[in-house]
Amino acid sequence: MSNHVNCILLDIEGTTTPIDFVYQVLFPFARTHVKDYLSRHWTSAGVQEDLAGLRKEQAMDAEQGLAPPVISAGSEETQLESAVAYVHWLMDQDRKSTPLKSLQGKIWEEGYRSGELLSQVFADVPSAMERWHKQGKRICIYSSGSVLAQKLLFGFTVAGDLTPLISDYFDTAVGAKQEAESYRRIAAALQVPPEEILFVSDVVAELDAAQTAGLQTALSLRPGNRPQPSNSYSAVHSFDELSG
Repeated sequence: MSNHVNCILLDIEGTTTPIDFVYQVLFPFARTHVKDYLSRHWTSAGVQEDLAGLRKEQAMDAEQGLAPPVISAGSEETQLESAVAYVHWLMDQDRKSTPLKSLQGKIWEEGYRSGELLSQVFADVPSAMERWHKQGKRICIYSSGSVLAQKLLFGFTVAGDLTPLISDYFDTAVGAKQEAESYRRIAAALQVPPEEILFVSDVVAELDAAQTAGLQTALSLRPGNRPQPSNSYSAVHSFDELSG
């Protein structure tokens, strides 16, 4: 890792956290609990905001001929059932939907705080974060999951609460992860020159976007990660290889 790196920007899935935890624990938990959560919090401002976003997204999906489930405007029970059907449909598409991610974060929050959920990070992550923190480097997260979901994941890990080591969190509100402009916005928000930021991700298309924006990059190769196209990025199997 370059001595000129002052900020380390980390992806989550396949970088700090096993992909299996996200797809085999978090997503199924949200899917199983979404109907009960919506029924109990239907009138809350946060849920209504998420639902408004989902209705807009559903309308755009319909316009594009994707045949999504319709979110009904009928009785509350009918609206609930149809909203759940659309949420399940979005999850089946693995859609990086901002209102979906917001709703999932709220469901996971209940799970973490009740003790039903405990997040996983790779064994080298806590010690690496401690080391970078002591070196005065800023540690930031950029994930398609909501900022709330990110804070919960790092706040309730098997290794304890890692959030005191993390300075900033970014989600799709800043832009899509495969768009260079998103990384320019992050650099501007952090007030750090792009060339002093190292972005670590398991997805080559995200690294392409970050590199276009001027960031340094490293490809995360973790057990269970999806194969990536041929590339020339520096690869790391552990954060111990980013000793600084």
